[in-house]
Amino acid sequence: MKRLTLFALAITLIATVFAAKTPYQAVLQHSRIRGRARGPNVCAMQKIPGTDKKYFTNCKQWYHRKICGKPTEVTYECCPGYEKVIGEKGCPAALPLVNIYKTLGVIGATTTKMYSERANLQEEIEGPGSFTFFAPSNEAWAALPTEILDALVSNVNIELLNALHYHMINKRLTSDDLKHGALFPSMYQDFDVHIQHYSNGVVTVNCARLVKTDQHATNGIVHVVDRVITAITNNVNSLIDTDDDLDTLRTAVAAAGLTSLLENEGSYTIFAPTNEAFEKIPPETLTRILGDPVALKDLLNYHILKNLHCSESIVAGTPLETLQGTVLEVGCDGEEMTINGKAIVTQRDKIGTNGVIHYVNELLIPDSAKTLLELVEESVVTTASRLFKDAGLTDHLIGSEAVTLLAPLNDAFKDKSLAMTPDMKKLLRNHILKEKFSSKSLYHGQELETLGGLKLRVFVFRNSLCIENACIAAHDKNGRYANMFIVDQILAPPMGTVMDILKADDRFSTLVGIIQRAGLSELLNKKGTYTFFAPTNAAFNAMPRADLNKLMSNVSCLANLLRYHIGEEFLVSGAVTSHTRVTPLTGDKLELGTLNSTVYVNRVPVVETDLMATNGVVHAVDVIIKPLHDLFQKVLRSHSSRTMSRVQ
Repeated sequence: MKRLTLFALAITLIATVFAAKTPYQAVLQHSRIRGRARGPNVCAMQKIPGTDKKYFTNCKQWYHRKICGKPTEVTYECCPGYEKVIGEKGCPAALPLVNIYKTLGVIGATTTKMYSERANLQEEIEGPGSFTFFAPSNEAWAALPTEILDALVSNVNIELLNALHYHMINKRLTSDDLKHGALFPSMYQDFDVHIQHYSNGVVTVNCARLVKTDQHATNGIVHVVDRVITAITNNVNSLIDTDDDLDTLRTAVAAAGLTSLLENEGSYTIFAPTNEAFEKIPPETLTRILGDPVALKDLLNYHILKNLHCSESIVAGTPLETLQGTVLEVGCDGEEMTINGKAIVTQRDKIGTNGVIHYVNELLIPDSAKTLLELVEESVVTTASRLFKDAGLTDHLIGSEAVTLLAPLNDAFKDKSLAMTPDMKKLLRNHILKEKFSSKSLYHGQELETLGGLKLRVFVFRNSLCIENACIAAHDKNGRYANMFIVDQILAPPMGTVMDILKADDRFSTLVGIIQRAGLSELLNKKGTYTFFAPTNAAFNAMPRADLNKLMSNVSCLANLLRYHIGEEFLVSGAVTSHTRVTPLTGDKLELGTLNSTVYVNRVPVVETDLMATNGVVHAVDVIIKPLHDLFQKVLRSHSSRTMSRVQ
């Protein structure tokens, strides 16, 4: 019965929330449900300790108990439009319906009420009409710079009255009517106020957040906002044009041909780099980008979001798409607004008619504006970066050559000699492909030519994309002229057929003789895509001498044993996941998996992987591989014998 009740409650919660009309109403309904144990019309809110910031929140934020990375505490208060009654639980009484002037006092916007009286606005908001008043909170007035507040109150009949009229609209607008991107003419010379209604339930007017919403009055409705708003008259390009801190940005915008974009209608967010931000970039890098129209346009578009995001709308890290086509992680850390995890925003919410500007003191450079060397140096491939430079390949990394770099992760160089020998230089040249490729355009069986003149094969597996033994371990880094693939291993170009690989390695001397005896040399020399789990001398030495002699005397059994170690398809170690299966030339399937970076085949560890051949790949094992059902039968026999001994 209890489970049914909980299920019914969950269904009610979901149905109630989804029945809400707007994102704000959805979070309000969620807060109502969370608070109803405290009585009727009680809303649960999340408050950031040490601040006056409180939020109605959705399920995700509720369970995380964090706003802008800071822990929150739950507070309970009357939902909008209700009040407490002494001696009764919750908030059972509706607020008295009075005019806007008196409503300002009822909801605690007493400073706005006082200034309304001083500016001779009282009579208007007490009288007939149907108004919407975005009333600044007491804290909003207190936060105004002294010189601005003094200018307003020293001329109450004009400046203060105009400021208050700009907070008013000559019709009633509830939160449902405050649609995202809507413009409404204010009562100050019809200058528009700009509404944003975000999916997380935050509603803003000119980037001021509505902190008390839908406070009804007889002659309209009041929404309390967290700052005093000012009239918006210029587009974002004009704002950039008139700010000395953005001189370099203004020049760059003109050079990139983006002036008309920032003058036209739109709803953009611009992270505007200050002069200081440009000065932090190495001069040669800045000169290169400013002199390259394509790179410059990508750079600037990377600072522009496709949609308008006020700082108050950000309560957690969110990936937001830029005009450049990639995303920025826009978030917050307490009071700080962050970009890609860094608190580089120095000034927020400068509003224009077609967007909002946030100032940043660091330049955001997208991969598409970087050289290959810059991509390498800023990635997790520091060892490869050093080796490519030591090998004298820097010219290929800084020029306009259309190439693709295969950059191994640092772990790929563990236990490897990093001496810059001629062979190492040759190997590194073969990590640079002659064309600029995207991993999405690669296909199985494709051949890619390197600067060293080799042809490398592409292998497409279910969960991996590999070039020879090196599997792509991260998303492409797409630079201005060249691309980079981060790969999990140092490239091992094919060094002959499978038979050639075995003959060249002393560990397989016994195996080579057995292959010849079994008549499989021709198979391992001809064209194919074989995966050979090749037993080393140690594997054969571990066999009882009598068993080995018996095996060697039966060519048919010998051939079958070897065929069970040879898979029909090509498989490198980077493509092995849990329960990967390979079909051998004879017998049941081979079961592969990984544990602690070691590949296992039928529970036998592979001691060395990815010895690449032109017709396949060799993986060395120190144990003869047996079918898993043979192992299972052995375990059963062992268990049975132990049981019988206990019975006896």
